[in-house]
Formats: sequence, C-alpha cells, structure tokens
Amino acid sequence: MHKELIRCQWSGSDKQYMDYHDNEWGRQVKDDKTLFEFLILESAQAGLSWITILRRRSAYKEAFSDFDVDKVAAYTAQDVDALLQDSGIIKHRNKIESTITNAQLFKKVQAEFGSFYDYLYTFLPEGQPIINHWESLSQVPATTAISDKIAKDMKKRGFRFFGSTICYAYMQAVGMVNDHIESCSFKF
Repeated sequence: MHKELIRCQWSGSDKQYMDYHDNEWGRQVKDDKTLFEFLILESAQAGLSWITILRRRSAYKEAFSDFDVDKVAAYTAQDVDALLQDSGIIKHRNKIESTITNAQLFKKVQAEFGSFYDYLYTFLPEGQPIINHWESLSQVPATTAISDKIAKDMKKRGFRFFGSTICYAYMQAVGMVNDHIESCSFKF
C-alpha cells in the first residue's frame, strides 16, 4: 500500500520547490561552505520570493566561485561590474557588494569562533536545533527572539541584507530550526 506524501503547504507543486522541501529545508547543516552558500542565497532573497532565488541557485554557484568564501572575499570592483552583467543572478549592486563584504565578515567570524557554525549555535538553547511542533503553516513565525538577536549581532559586525526575517528563513534553511508542520511526511 502506497502512503500519500504530505508536505508543508508552502512547497506547492513546483518540482524544484518540493525537492528543496523534501531534501534540504530544516535539515541541520554543519559545514561552513553550505552555511556560506545559504548566507549568499538568503541575502539575495531580500525583497523577493525564495523560489526566485532557488531557480537561480546554479547561476549563483557559478557567479560566486562555487561558494568559496576565500575567493568571494577577495572579489574586486571589476568582479562587481562583471556580476552586474550576469543575467543568471539578481543584478542588484548593493546585494552583490554586500555578498563580498559578508564573505569578509564570515571569515572574521570563523577566525573568532573556529567556524561559522560554532558562532551560530551560541545563540541556540543548549547549542541544539529547535524542533517546533506547528499544526499549520499559519503558526510558523516570520521572526523570533533568537533571529532578532542573531540579526542584531550580525548587523553590529557589519553584515548586510540579513535582518531578522531573512535570518529566520536562513535558520529554517540550514536546520537551526525545524518548522515542518506536524502532519508533514518529511518531519524528522
């Protein structure tokens, strides 16, 4: 007997969105390269829908040196000008420049805490992911006290395009918080 899969409503019927929901969203990420990738992607999302960025993910990977933080941190004004011509990414000068700045700051956080992962988890209770037990999508918050605190600290460090709403989406994406609704077949 085949059991019908139930997904969180936001994933809709788009195959790429469903795949992201089923295989990535809410799963804990521990490696800094992937944490940097999602920092780039979530910051690019500011003011846009996630599916817009998800559909451009491979272009972002190519444009930003396979999400190599050292390479991105060394980008120059000429690199910014080239990226502004790249039709595969969002051509927003401030977002592109902030990606470079954020890469430089990401490296500083790594040097201070040993890894970006270690930095992020200083904000979580007992250093563990938060598993929520929502019954419906309407219960899932856009921000929390923790996302407020992380965003405020990152802003103080100089990070850009990373307010509390983007921070909470980032936390969901990298599994710092699991917001799959209780009836979701992919709740773990």
